[in-house]
Amino acid sequence: MIDSPTLKTDAFFDKSLIDPSIPYEIRRSLLLEGSRAFLQHHNELIRARHKAGENGRLIVGSLTSLVDTLIRNLHRSTSIDLRAGGGCCSLIALGGYGRAELNPYSDIDLMFFYDGDKRGFAEQLSERILYLLWDIGLEIGYSIRTVKDCLDMADSDITARTALLDSRFLVGDESLYQHYVRSVHEVVLGKDSQRFIREKLEENSRRLRKYGSTVYLLEPNIKEGEGGLRDLHTALWIAMVKFKARNLRELIIKGVISESQGREFEDALDFLWRIRNELHYLSGRKNDQIHFGQQEKIAAFLGYRDGKRGLAVEQFMQNFYAHATHVEHLASTFITRTIQQDESTFGILGYLTRRSVENGFYILRGELRVARQDLFENDPALMMRAFLLSERHNVRLAVSLKGLIRENLHRINDRVRRSRAMTEDFFEILRGPRAAETLRVMHHLKFLNHFIPEFGRIYCKVQHDAYHIYTVDVHSIFAVEEITKLWSGEYRERKPLLTQVANDVEKRELLLLAVLFHDIGKGEGKDHCNKGGDMIPTIARRLGLNREDSERLEFLVRNHLQMAHISQRRDLHDDKLILQFARTMGMSENLKMLYLLTFADIRAVGPDVWSEWKGLLLQELYEKTYDVLERGDFRLERSSEKVRNRKRKVVALLEGEYDTRAVKDLLKSMSTRYLLSHRSVDIADHVALILGRRERTLAMKVEHEPQGEYSQITITTIDIPGLFSRITGVMAANGINILGAQITTTSNGIALDVLHVRGTADVVLDNPEKWRRVEEELVAVLEGRVRVEDLVKRRKRPAFMTEKPRPRFPNKVEISNEVSDDYTVLDIYAHDRVGLLYQITRTLKELGLYIGVSKISTKVDQVTDTFYVQDIFAQKITSPEKIEEIRRRLLETLDGELE
Repeated sequence: MIDSPTLKTDAFFDKSLIDPSIPYEIRRSLLLEGSRAFLQHHNELIRARHKAGENGRLIVGSLTSLVDTLIRNLHRSTSIDLRAGGGCCSLIALGGYGRAELNPYSDIDLMFFYDGDKRGFAEQLSERILYLLWDIGLEIGYSIRTVKDCLDMADSDITARTALLDSRFLVGDESLYQHYVRSVHEVVLGKDSQRFIREKLEENSRRLRKYGSTVYLLEPNIKEGEGGLRDLHTALWIAMVKFKARNLRELIIKGVISESQGREFEDALDFLWRIRNELHYLSGRKNDQIHFGQQEKIAAFLGYRDGKRGLAVEQFMQNFYAHATHVEHLASTFITRTIQQDESTFGILGYLTRRSVENGFYILRGELRVARQDLFENDPALMMRAFLLSERHNVRLAVSLKGLIRENLHRINDRVRRSRAMTEDFFEILRGPRAAETLRVMHHLKFLNHFIPEFGRIYCKVQHDAYHIYTVDVHSIFAVEEITKLWSGEYRERKPLLTQVANDVEKRELLLLAVLFHDIGKGEGKDHCNKGGDMIPTIARRLGLNREDSERLEFLVRNHLQMAHISQRRDLHDDKLILQFARTMGMSENLKMLYLLTFADIRAVGPDVWSEWKGLLLQELYEKTYDVLERGDFRLERSSEKVRNRKRKVVALLEGEYDTRAVKDLLKSMSTRYLLSHRSVDIADHVALILGRRERTLAMKVEHEPQGEYSQITITTIDIPGLFSRITGVMAANGINILGAQITTTSNGIALDVLHVRGTADVVLDNPEKWRRVEEELVAVLEGRVRVEDLVKRRKRPAFMTEKPRPRFPNKVEISNEVSDDYTVLDIYAHDRVGLLYQITRTLKELGLYIGVSKISTKVDQVTDTFYVQDIFAQKITSPEKIEEIRRRLLETLDGELE
């Protein structure tokens, strides 16, 4: 509890305010005016001290003192003419206000406590004080209660009982308050402590499920999230009830915790209070969610600056997460120690029996413990053995053992890291069924940072964007968990190929190392793939890996983004691209591991980043590359015979349905590239759609793939300049996201566009009425009856709907003639908005460019669009002047707004 010194009030509260001969309404007017001036004056002084760098504890204490002084003055003035009735009442602060922990816009919880037959006086007094406080503009929670009311509430509502634990006398009848302490507070503190602890732990679990059960959330809640203030409060409440203490100081006096542990607890609160104070001031209201825009401002306020270590905001959030991790550890250790003090009987006799294992370790009550406190001083490598024994015997580490490991981390030097005892135990852990769980505990205790110092450089490392939900280190641990889920069979039904490949991997421990280390270069700045790859030989030597394993590990880290990049951004029908990628892989074991690493990497970025569409693209790249590697022939297959065979199959499939001559003529007008890119059955469907269009403006076929979470739309019509742009505009107007497109034009001017799409909510659009409307609008646009620009504007976000602030990165356009033999490839990076794809494709049309392939990827609010384009003569764009014009015009489009 923080001391709240009384402030001087003479300048604001005249003596006439306590003159009972002056009517209350006159006094009230003066009181309201004085109170507002008093609050404004002292709030400005306190805020100035906060801006000057005063710590959180002092600011919180001053804000509490300010409200205390105000309420005491209001009580003195409002009660002066009510006392004649002989009533008595005690004003008691509850909750956060009772703990004397007010932030700038915190709620103020008051209880008007009275004797059973004096409610009239309490109601009159509360009405006067509360209306004044509300008129001043303060957020007040209140109750008017007797002893019975308090006890009944405490019995039925754990929140009310908790609030009563944090109660503090403010003003009024002190003897009545002492009666409250004896009759309510001591009863609440002592009654049915086991039930309270159980309910509090259940409440804690519900809170974390709601606000985030990991410290490392993108926009953390400083009060309710894991590692926030409520973790510390919960630990304190449980200890107070268990040990019958009124506050933290009494827990120290009773020997429950040491002075140093008490200071650690207070320092943790101070850090969070300082940030919460600034968050309230920035928001101008009570707010506990640290949003993106506020993160940058808080970082600047706290003195962080952009530098080699990263952006100021990333440095701040890295420290915040490290502190939140410490808070979570502090609180959970506190709670565990409190609960364990009460454990006496268990259902299984063996659970209570001390069972020796090895090297000074024993198991008791389902926990691994040590027989000697100096065990790690003599042999630091035994810390790794502790993790191995925990995994081997399927028991958790005792709190005391966790503390011992933390205290001895400094003993892990390079000699210890390289010791055979440590590395062999580490690899046995990686080969075990609970490897991910054990790595998570190692990370939590910071053991991993000391065993692998390079991993310590990404500890709580933040990437300030809306895409990366977790810090780099936690993302890496989660990625390991994804691999272990494949091995455990959790994905057997939904992802059979990935499960099969995972079980075929020869060295599981090497795959887990690759997954754990794949982002290790992010601690060194840009180009993290190569920087991470450069670090691997040193790590591999330290771990005792042989040359082959070391080279494979380096290969996987250096190339870990390749499969995602190629599958999502490149034309997978380009045989030359597949051959080049197969050459890069070299052997199928590299491909298998990279496939699994890519899957785990994407899955572990965030809950909504992986999609079955991305999974299908990744699988297509894997299967095509695997076929090349198994064939062992890295030359392009001869296409002429393959094309002839495909045409024959299509003719046979359509025989009897369509005129054979018409089918052959249409196939003759199709490019070799198209015929090699599609299966015979798909080509037959396309031919049927084209021939079935007859005299209609457009023919469209919609097929839904619920397993892949997308729909395939095939559209055919007479080709016109800017056709694809018109199609994208109609799709955007109907809230349909295009994931990719294959665009074909026959030599006689027939367009065939195959689109893969899904809804803006990332769901399959299987409403027939919606597709009927889309087809009608497409026809209307192609026939010139409706302007596509008007349809897109209809979809534009209303002006009153403001976007949530997110980090913005500069728009970028990359142009390459090296990726494809036939096309110039444009990679476009931009902030997403309604109608953006339509605007880009319209600009390409205005530049005289024809799109052959389009691949669209959206990462939360950032889009990465790839277009394979040619000029009007079906050639690449090679003129430097034209390339620069394309870049300039596209950037103008990206930086502009919807016209």
